[in-house]
Amino acid sequence: MRSFWRTLDRAVLRDIGAVGAAMGVVGASFGAIAVSAGQPAWVPLTMSLAVFAGGAQFATLDIVLGGGGTVAAVIAGLVLNARLLVYGLTVADVLSVRWPARLLGSHVLVDQAVAFAGAERELERRRAAYLVCGVVLFVTWNAGTLLGVLAGRAVGDARALGLDAAEPMVLLALVLPALRDSGARRAALLGAAVALAAAPFLPSGLPVLLALVGLPAALRTRSGAAVPQAGERG
Repeated sequence: MRSFWRTLDRAVLRDIGAVGAAMGVVGASFGAIAVSAGQPAWVPLTMSLAVFAGGAQFATLDIVLGGGGTVAAVIAGLVLNARLLVYGLTVADVLSVRWPARLLGSHVLVDQAVAFAGAERELERRRAAYLVCGVVLFVTWNAGTLLGVLAGRAVGDARALGLDAAEPMVLLALVLPALRDSGARRAALLGAAVALAAAPFLPSGLPVLLALVGLPAALRTRSGAAVPQAGERG
């Protein structure tokens, strides 16, 4: 892991740190919401360690708190994480490592890690960005969950604090510079339009899956891009 840190630019590490800090805040929100709603402390802590999927964890918690059954909660989590099947294909080269590292890499397969890996062209930098981001987010998410659990009973209604908005705002700030590229902008606008149109009619999480229709536009643009010359940075 130490060599991975040296592989990445300082700017990339700074961005990963910013996303990690935001994930910690959202993790604290998850822990606080769960405990303040009456869940035992081990529930959010175990979910964050074993599941490590923010959206799926919030959806599952909402169903449980709303009186839904275990089956419904599990199905909701699986549906929300269905996008990870697509993500796994996009980072297959990154996970072509020894089994211990592959298992770790599979567990930290999250949107942000895939995004940072996708921004790099060289395999070693893609692998470093993916694993460093995934591990940093895993640590900050679980640390945040623990802090949220400890503070949850004193907070009251944790949702009223709006902590869960921290991560999307940081991600938006990181994505905005990439939208200067016309191909990325078309893909993002198409996905956003589809998600917004579907949001009033579909359960939470499904509109995000439908937003993946923007991927073909991004992939087509990337495949048509010129091959970088020797010495050009990715």
